[in-house]
Amino acid sequence: MNLGQPLGSVIEGSLTAGLEVRLHPDISVEDMRVGKFLVVQGMRSRFFCMLTDVALGTANQRIIANPPSWDDTFLREVLGGSGTYGTINLSPMLMFTPENNESYSATNGKSVNPFVPSATGLASFQPQTSTTMELLPVKTIPSHFSQVYEANEDDFRRVFGWEDDPQRKNFSIGKPLDMDVPVCIDLNRFVERSNGVFGKSGTGKSFLTRLLLAGVIRKSAAVNLIFDMHSEYGWEAVAEGKNVNTVKGLKQLFPSLVEVYTLDPESTKRRGVRDAQELYLSYDQIDVEDIKLCSRDLGLSDAALDNANILFSEFGKSWIIQLLNMTNEEIEMFCDEKRGHKGSIMSLQRKLLRMDSLKYIRAACPQNYIDKILQSLEASKNVVIEFGSQSNMLSYMLVTNMITKRIHEKYVKKADKFLQSKNPCDRPTPLMITIEEAHRFLDPAIVQSTIFGTIARELRKYFVTLLVVDQRPSGIDNEVMSQIGTRITALLNDEKDIDAIFTGVSGAGGLRSVLAKLDSKQQALILGHAVPMPVVVRTRPYDSTFYAEIGDTAWEEKPDAEVFAAAELAKADLGF
Repeated sequence: MNLGQPLGSVIEGSLTAGLEVRLHPDISVEDMRVGKFLVVQGMRSRFFCMLTDVALGTANQRIIANPPSWDDTFLREVLGGSGTYGTINLSPMLMFTPENNESYSATNGKSVNPFVPSATGLASFQPQTSTTMELLPVKTIPSHFSQVYEANEDDFRRVFGWEDDPQRKNFSIGKPLDMDVPVCIDLNRFVERSNGVFGKSGTGKSFLTRLLLAGVIRKSAAVNLIFDMHSEYGWEAVAEGKNVNTVKGLKQLFPSLVEVYTLDPESTKRRGVRDAQELYLSYDQIDVEDIKLCSRDLGLSDAALDNANILFSEFGKSWIIQLLNMTNEEIEMFCDEKRGHKGSIMSLQRKLLRMDSLKYIRAACPQNYIDKILQSLEASKNVVIEFGSQSNMLSYMLVTNMITKRIHEKYVKKADKFLQSKNPCDRPTPLMITIEEAHRFLDPAIVQSTIFGTIARELRKYFVTLLVVDQRPSGIDNEVMSQIGTRITALLNDEKDIDAIFTGVSGAGGLRSVLAKLDSKQQALILGHAVPMPVVVRTRPYDSTFYAEIGDTAWEEKPDAEVFAAAELAKADLGF
């Protein structure tokens, strides 16, 4: 199809159900793909649309009752375009409209239609130099027989901007399925609210997440705290495909901007991670709320948690140490005095003994490692916490909750100070916290009592947002899903998961079919706060070209002495 060639005519439709377009006889229905972007040329506006369905039509039912033989090419050609034809459904997303719906000629002062015919006689978008075009939500539809065209590069730039726009922190996340033009997300708007990366297992969620995090770091849109459950974001990770074995992590792309903390120093050292800092937590930092979040993994009953509260009331921060050191007789005496339940407390003691096997748990720590992480974040250092061999769900839920809760408390105080002083120097740098297996933290049964549910509902009130990564969005509380600002979704098959993605999204009917038709690799549907309209993209490759475009000087190009000197200097700046 040639550029500027009309593809079809609008024959019917509505604002809510979308437009039905009959393809012209010389346009093959096989060239129309779900997720493709087209424009409809109206009399006064240009409508930017997404193709949501493709169908075949016939002018007479007798053709279907007695179809021509496939070998009868002459009859098929005779029927094509008149007796048989293709139709497509379009969902109008945005409209380009001249201000005041008209422009005026500088020569005669008359009103001019900004959409004038081209030299070929076909209508095309040629705004007059005096016309300022507005990008508006769709509030109407084009008239009958309006012509449909492929969207061009100018259309995409008008809608999604460009990556080097000095006025915005735009980041190219990919390209349309059938065009070589970047689709950008506005990172300032992205970090304003909590966001999600969704998709079934094997669709490349970690690659999508790594792309987004690299963009946020490069554009300094926010500082990141990343709970790296499977050691995929900080250093090298296993690549998809057969030609490349590993891909670079964020520490390799941004050596001076990323700090790696590890719960398993031995595992991290074996992987060759440079300059990783050890991370330990102590029993006196664990409170009952932390244990409650892990109750499913520890096998704790409600009665055990009730008795944990009794222990905490009596012993304060040392309640776990006191419990683990109690004999049966001491437990019995404690229950007699404090009206505890002996069986429940003994069960709690047995279950908490499992924590002795966790490599990062200490009876006491020489320093407060959570404060170290906070200092790194305050110095605009992005922090990746690696779990190594401690990547079981108990450890992941315990550590993420403990650290997030305490850092959130600090941010609340910083935000309150800024709101009181109005001093720009007191304004906290926006913090984005990345968690995987998010449905475990945001399950409807526990979301009201977790710090992650609190952060999601707060939007950006205290300058803290979430980036949730999950393959089961249906397991996330509906209220939380409705607060997710931008949703970047790879292929999903489960109907419940697809329904969850469109929680709180109007006009989702056509988008459901688009999502269901995505390829299993390197395609995603993006919708929400950071993009002006839903868009399907071929996601940007995470490869050597990307490294060169976005990263700092590569580790491999730096001598070891320089690398470690820089790391020591960074530690000194943070007071370590």
